[in-house]
Amino acid sequence: NLFNFSEWTLSSSILTISAALSCILTGFIINKIGRRGAMLLTLVPFLAGWLMLIDPFNPSMLIIGRMLIGIACGGICVSGIIYCCEITENSTRGTLRSFFQLLITSGILLAYILGAFFNPQTASLICGIIPILFGAFMFFCPESPTYLIMKGKQKEAMKALKSVRGEGFEVSSEISELQKEENIRKSKSISEAIKWKSSIKSMLLCFGLMFFQQLSGINVVIFYSSEIFQDARVGMAPEYATIMIGVVQIIATFLAYLILERFGRRLMLVLSGSLMAMCTLVMGIYFGTKDRDESAVDGIWWISLLALCVYIAAFFFGFGPVPWLILSELFSTDIKGIIVPMTGTFYWTLAFVVTILYPPLHEILGHSTCFFIFTFFNILGIFFGCYLVPETKGKSLKEVQVGE
Repeated sequence: NLFNFSEWTLSSSILTISAALSCILTGFIINKIGRRGAMLLTLVPFLAGWLMLIDPFNPSMLIIGRMLIGIACGGICVSGIIYCCEITENSTRGTLRSFFQLLITSGILLAYILGAFFNPQTASLICGIIPILFGAFMFFCPESPTYLIMKGKQKEAMKALKSVRGEGFEVSSEISELQKEENIRKSKSISEAIKWKSSIKSMLLCFGLMFFQQLSGINVVIFYSSEIFQDARVGMAPEYATIMIGVVQIIATFLAYLILERFGRRLMLVLSGSLMAMCTLVMGIYFGTKDRDESAVDGIWWISLLALCVYIAAFFFGFGPVPWLILSELFSTDIKGIIVPMTGTFYWTLAFVVTILYPPLHEILGHSTCFFIFTFFNILGIFFGCYLVPETKGKSLKEVQVGE
């Protein structure tokens, strides 16, 4: 009740643009205080943001609180991805990246449940406790061996690698490889590496994947799911339908966790994009039918619920985790600290544009046209994944990183 339309739209989308700006800053921070240090630093905006959301006395306070949380999300987006990539073995990169995505979807489901059964103050308080638990856990985790090698701390790097591999694991060969990569990094400037034709090509490829990921409509469905279900006249309370969407996210992400290393990245993208295109097409037809005659959808409301559930499942086993996984695989260590923040900034900026434009576009064009637009971009994403994305499954970083 505090909000007018503009304030409501801004409060929904401010998280994404602040995350975009945070990605740039985090790109510098991770090489100054480390990947682990950067993740611990996000506790400050996380806690400050949730404290402001516990009892905001005006719209500005709520918007600033969401902005601080967005800053923390952008920082985790960059530092977390790089950290996971640098501590994992080649055979488990995809699995661990899916686990990262699984935790994100678990957080989304938690937000849906809290929103349905608790008042905003209690929900914000519970969400504020989670970063504290994360900080307590991360405090005992080792720093990235790659970062320690960059700082000339070979003994600490060996100790860190043993802590994640196991004390009985022989890590000397990995340390030697990391030292070799560091020597290569020092022998050339970052600007020279980025200007390489292969680096530019791979950067554009990652930007393309993020473009089609965002233009698939995923953040519209996640941010505005209650409103979409309400407008679709789903035969259950919108908050319960939203929780169902959250459960589907968990199941689909867990499925990706199990199969991502068994099937190629390209195949997962094509299957994911195909299912998403079919579902957004169904949603466009459904809302088009409803706009012409509301009574025509009275007995078939379940179609919209099923379509969005399949859409969410398709996204989270393909176009959700795969672009981020490919991003972590395509670049050498010397430029990853620049490319990942740049791509993260591009991703969050697109998320901001999509989420802030959807409410007015929906008012002007209607849900039907918007979902047809998402269908168009999903079809383009299928061809992009099929013909332009290289296969990286099962390959070593040296084989797939074009900067080497």
